[in-house]
Amino acid sequence: MKALKLIITFWVLSVPLCASAQIHLDKYTFGEGLNFSGEKGYSIRLEGYAQPYVEVKRYVGNDDKELYNRFRMRRLRLNLNGKSENEKLSYRLKVDLSGTPEIQIEGDDAGTFLLDAFISYDITDNISLTFGQKSTPTDNRELRMNSQTLQLVERSRVTSAFSTIREFGLFADATYRLRGGSYLKPSLAITNGDGLNVFDKDRGGLKYGGRLDFLPFGLFTYFGQFRQVDMVRELTPKLVVGVNYSFNNGISSRRGRGSGNIIYLNDDDEESLPDYTKYGIDFLFKYKGFSMIGEFVKSTASVSNDITQRVRNDGSISSSFEVNGIQDVKNYVKGRMMLGEGYNLQAGYLFRNLISVDARYTHLKADEHSFLNNGTFYNRPNYYTFGISKYLERNYGAKVQASFTYIDAAPGSNDINGNPIDGNEWIGRLIFSIGF
Repeated sequence: MKALKLIITFWVLSVPLCASAQIHLDKYTFGEGLNFSGEKGYSIRLEGYAQPYVEVKRYVGNDDKELYNRFRMRRLRLNLNGKSENEKLSYRLKVDLSGTPEIQIEGDDAGTFLLDAFISYDITDNISLTFGQKSTPTDNRELRMNSQTLQLVERSRVTSAFSTIREFGLFADATYRLRGGSYLKPSLAITNGDGLNVFDKDRGGLKYGGRLDFLPFGLFTYFGQFRQVDMVRELTPKLVVGVNYSFNNGISSRRGRGSGNIIYLNDDDEESLPDYTKYGIDFLFKYKGFSMIGEFVKSTASVSNDITQRVRNDGSISSSFEVNGIQDVKNYVKGRMMLGEGYNLQAGYLFRNLISVDARYTHLKADEHSFLNNGTFYNRPNYYTFGISKYLERNYGAKVQASFTYIDAAPGSNDINGNPIDGNEWIGRLIFSIGF
């Protein structure tokens, strides 16, 4: 029913395209959508893509050598953008009809349909304000890049562990040209701190954060800052270096991606939630088909002294906070959060025949008390990935990608069913992407 409602919504929004004689199709480029405009200057773009996907996982130390296979529609997305006559006002509505989450981590991540829904207004030529739901500048750089333009089949494990992906709130973005042709791009965000699609009670306080990007060699060509592969083959070196920071005043999930997942109370049965701080540094470099991304993220938590109770999954209340047989409230709370640090380094080269060869190394270092030590979903410090892609057009309209990831599993790790494993594991992935 949700998918049907979204299809109806897109149909309603598209009615003016069919009903008004003043709207006409400007152009269509395969993979880059349909571009419409009106006689008064306003414009609309409708685009989308589908990504069928297969994954094979094997636990090396298991005697039975069992393979775990998964076939699914990884993404099936529609995106509607519009601009006003003077281009100061713009909007976006983006949905996913596959029913799968952007990043599947703890096994209970629910699929979402509504991704982006926001309105932006350009106060000046350099400054814009956005209100609604969108990607947040406080995540690592990979999350600021479109899923259709990923260099490898999936995003890195740093993104999986620490990102919130999308949030609802107020966003401010600016671009300043400095002497010598360099640019400075600051971004600020004030959000609800509960991730996306929060329809229930808003828990905790707000989340405050921002990002500062510096581009010493000028702007990337054709939105290259937000796309991983150097498809345009930059004629001169392009680099962006950024830092990000956020403070979430009271979260009720592992990293602020959801609302009401984990709740604590004080003696008066009032909610008392931990605070979550995250910061990082990252860069993107491109030149003549070569691209490289580097990211570092660190997270910490502050646990209130008045927490005395916790709400179980079934809604019952418990005052037990045992850690290694000892009542330890602060470390019990931290043990359910994504605390620690990680870094990701990936690079690749796109040949002129549109074949790309890419590699990535990701490292996670969990705090002593952190959900990053969970044996089933994490507890794996090192990820080594090699990938190869074939782009069927000189854009992201159609491509085939395959990757192989070898994973170091620390002692105490489990398979996806919670059974202990004796060795490491590997994952093979294949995805096909086609857009319109």
